[in-house]
Amino acid sequence: MWWEKRKKFWKAGLAKKNRKTYYEKRNNYFKLGYWIFVCAVFLTGCSKERSTEERIVVEDVKEEMEEEKKERQEMESGNVSLEENTKETEDDTEDMETEPEIAHVDWSEYFNGLNGTAVIYDASNRRYTIYNDELAEARRSPCSTFKIISSLTALEHGILEPGDSTRTWSGEVFWNEDWNRDIDFSEAFRTSCVWYYRQLIDDIGQDRMQEELEKLQYGNCVIYDWEGRLNTNNNNRALTGFWIESSLLISPKEQTEVMERIFGENSEYSEEAQNELKQVMLVTEQDRTDISVYGKTGMGKADGIVVDAWFTGFAETAEGKLYFCVRLGRTDGMNVSSPLAKEIAIHIVSDYSNLLPDRKRVVYGNSVYVGGRRI
Repeated sequence: MWWEKRKKFWKAGLAKKNRKTYYEKRNNYFKLGYWIFVCAVFLTGCSKERSTEERIVVEDVKEEMEEEKKERQEMESGNVSLEENTKETEDDTEDMETEPEIAHVDWSEYFNGLNGTAVIYDASNRRYTIYNDELAEARRSPCSTFKIISSLTALEHGILEPGDSTRTWSGEVFWNEDWNRDIDFSEAFRTSCVWYYRQLIDDIGQDRMQEELEKLQYGNCVIYDWEGRLNTNNNNRALTGFWIESSLLISPKEQTEVMERIFGENSEYSEEAQNELKQVMLVTEQDRTDISVYGKTGMGKADGIVVDAWFTGFAETAEGKLYFCVRLGRTDGMNVSSPLAKEIAIHIVSDYSNLLPDRKRVVYGNSVYVGGRRI
């Protein structure tokens, strides 16, 4: 009897144990199935995100293609084809990249042994004619030729009014008698009065002057020696400045380029300012009536010896404008002066302009022959 009870009890315990094992296995299966489901959901989500990104990229490409198509239709409706537009762009690029022609000439007969250079820039034909290349590229102090730039700047910005331009003389006696009086703009330019322009340049101010020089690409554009203390030839601060044997430097070739930027077809300066400048720059002592020459002299010394003598400007001819510059350097034993540089420049420009109507040019050695004549 007891054995039957024990056997029954044992069977009951075994069944309970088997049920526990069964439930544990079933739970494990549920857990495995759960994690498989989670992973599947995660992977499906990544796939959807990737599909979304790809769909966005495709839509962006389609939008760009639609915009390009619309632009092409607008160009065609305006009677401008894509090919013509491309060609015009290429032509403009070629024009920008085309360098002016440079002719090297022997003009030594005009200089008669003087150390100097001459540059003529024929803008209408984009041609430089240069005598003495080394000096033509060498930067030197502009001296009083800079009065063109200071006058232009003052006129353009309303600092100088030609009708009301007289400045009062301080009473200090200067070496040039023309400066020892009250003086106006026209006389100050003609006599190259330094004290007048020292005051005018101070009125312009360093910041504005720096802007104008950079706009004109004027030589090295360096004006840090505003008062001209680097000029050891003169201790009178009323007669010195950065433009007189000091920090500002420019080459003869650059002088012609600056003249073209001021008076050329693409000038950014007002016609009024240009005309006021032309009035004071006009050279009256010339025999020719078919051309008009405009310019400014300049001269600088070192240790009492003339080292820079300039005349730069432009000439109006029937064939167009010629921009020119003549500079004389130190020449021991010879007279070097700005009036002489002016005389040489007028002769060269006059002879050059005589030959402009005949465009047949032949270069032989260091000489250029136009119409059978050497220039």
